[in-house]
Amino acid sequence: MHVESILSKLVSFPVLGGESNLSIIHWIQEYIEGYGVKTVLVPNEEGTKASLHCRIGPAVDGGVILSGHTDVVPVEGQDWTSDPFVLTDKGDGKLYGRGSCDMKGFVACCLAALPDMVKANLKTPIYFAFSYDEEIGCLAAPELAQAINDYYDEKPQFAIIGEPTMMVPTVGQKGICIYHTKVTGSEGHSSRIKQEVSAIHESMRLILWLENKMNSLIEAGSTDDRFAPNHTSIHIGNIKGGLAPNIIAQECVFNWDVRTIPSETPEQILTEFEVYCREREEELRKVYPGFKITNSYKHPAVPGLDTKEDQAIVALVKELANNDTTDAVSYAAEAGQFQEAGFEAMICGPGDIAQAHRADEFIHKEQLEMGVEFMQRLIQKLS
Repeated sequence: MHVESILSKLVSFPVLGGESNLSIIHWIQEYIEGYGVKTVLVPNEEGTKASLHCRIGPAVDGGVILSGHTDVVPVEGQDWTSDPFVLTDKGDGKLYGRGSCDMKGFVACCLAALPDMVKANLKTPIYFAFSYDEEIGCLAAPELAQAINDYYDEKPQFAIIGEPTMMVPTVGQKGICIYHTKVTGSEGHSSRIKQEVSAIHESMRLILWLENKMNSLIEAGSTDDRFAPNHTSIHIGNIKGGLAPNIIAQECVFNWDVRTIPSETPEQILTEFEVYCREREEELRKVYPGFKITNSYKHPAVPGLDTKEDQAIVALVKELANNDTTDAVSYAAEAGQFQEAGFEAMICGPGDIAQAHRADEFIHKEQLEMGVEFMQRLIQKLS
């Protein structure tokens, strides 16, 4: 199958993050096994989702993992001019469809190159690693990376995650974590604001603390100019609380995310925030003994990626991409998780992240071809 035909098939599976991906993963599994390659599924506890890994080539150390995710973000509420789950060629050199850019284009390049990988006399193996639920927090990658470590006797050395970078070798990504904060105060008549504890008022103090924390990191020089913005960001995405203007709010909840440069971690910020929350509890319980602040994870923290320029994978990916520059990206990806699992990791894939997660998402045909050429150079390099 040509890369565009494979991409068309992959786009036709409307698998959103959080939903079962068995339809697309079973199609990929059947396709791969059709070339005589054994695949291994890594299911979730309920058996409703699965990641997949496989090896092409000999069981020797030093192999290269090619990794991508199978889920996409929703299309509801977006103004698409074509069916988002039908790959559409409008004659302008672009292929439109949800996931065409992020990141089924890379998966299609892997699968299109599979016949040549199988026929080649590989001296070093190539692995595929395809995950689920990346779009809701990179949930499956740690288990998938560990499954690769546990399953094979040999040890792969490199992991290339094919998020859209316009085929620019990418050595850095920010970490991310999303938190849920719930503030419980005391309900009462609004005229008693000094005798009660408003959950909304206290939430505003917590939010201001978070904003000030972000600003203090910047002022202290904790920056990394590879990223835009070049600092750790803290953002409150939504907030809900209160019943009426004349009722003191008993409850207020807000959700916030932290996107950290590689020298910092979300956990460090949460630890300091927890200290401040306990201080506020101690103070406000003098007014209302039931005052409480609780913080919880919306999903586990995703580590950043910080691959050093002198690591062997950097020279490899530059050669494969035919591009001697490197970059860093501010979005989250699974690369940091593969790095934590012991693999030298980078991000490099076809498509422009600016096209992802929006109506009429597309990938340029020339980007797909560059992705296929990347695979062909990899085959030659390892043969």
